[in-house]
Amino acid sequence: MRERKGGSRFLYEPFDAAAARLETHEQVTNERWSGLERRLGQIETTLERLEKRLWLAVYGVVGFVLIRGVLNIFEMANR
Repeated sequence: MRERKGGSRFLYEPFDAAAARLETHEQVTNERWSGLERRLGQIETTLERLEKRLWLAVYGVVGFVLIRGVLNIFEMANR
C-alpha cells in the first residue's frame, strides 16, 4: 500500500463510479418524488376549494328555487 504524503484522498483511494451514480440517481428520484407529493398536495387543496364552491352554488340554486316555490304558493293562496 502506498504511503500517504498529503493531498487529496481521491489520489489514494479507489473511486466507485457505479455507487456514486446510484447514489446520485437516488437523490434525484427522492427530490422528484417530494416535488410530486408537494404538487399533488396543491392539486388536492385546489380541488377541495372547487368542490366547496360548487356545493355553495348548488345550495344557492336550490335555495332560490325553494323560495320561488314558496312565494308562488303564497301568491296562489292570496288570490
